[in-house]
Amino acid sequence: METLTWVAPVRQAVTTKRRWDGDRARNEYLKNYYTKVCVGWLKKYLDYGKSTLQRTDRPRVSLLQRSPSSPVVCHATGFYPDRVVVFWRRDGQELHEQVDPGEVLPNHDGTFQVSVDLDLKAVPQEDWGRYECVVQLRGIEDISTPLDPALIRTNGGKSGLTIPIIIGLLVLLLAAAAAVVGVLLYKKRNGEWIKLSRRTDT
Repeated sequence: METLTWVAPVRQAVTTKRRWDGDRARNEYLKNYYTKVCVGWLKKYLDYGKSTLQRTDRPRVSLLQRSPSSPVVCHATGFYPDRVVVFWRRDGQELHEQVDPGEVLPNHDGTFQVSVDLDLKAVPQEDWGRYECVVQLRGIEDISTPLDPALIRTNGGKSGLTIPIIIGLLVLLLAAAAAVVGVLLYKKRNGEWIKLSRRTDT
């Protein structure tokens, strides 16, 4: 930049270096472009894209468990950008054993989601209060969710009621469909019987 000359990193580039070094006007133009024009445009584009580039969407955090013997899943979704850290802590210390971290995945709306499993098979439920899930995302305060059975969404409590309702509705639908088919067959058969008896009478 100071001497407006080029550096040839390999021997084959020396000829080109000498030719470019001789074009002082071109070198002054390039110096101005790289140090002023280009920088100005970059700043302008960064300003235009500030709302996207500096956007931060707060995650929604849920604790999920399929069954009492399944791991407890800390699920964070709806966050942006994708540079998030999710981990489990016990007594304020980050856990590395018992934990199965998942990968960050995209959502359909341009946000992201991630899940981190915690295996509690060897932990009595009275010790659950020592555990918490922590979500860290640039621009927001850490989100800490304690491992509280009241906060865990599970299939256990809901499926006992939901499955019989679904089965009952399916049985009703099948019965209604069978009744409609029976009525249609009866009418069709009855209609043919009437036509047949009329032909016989004539």
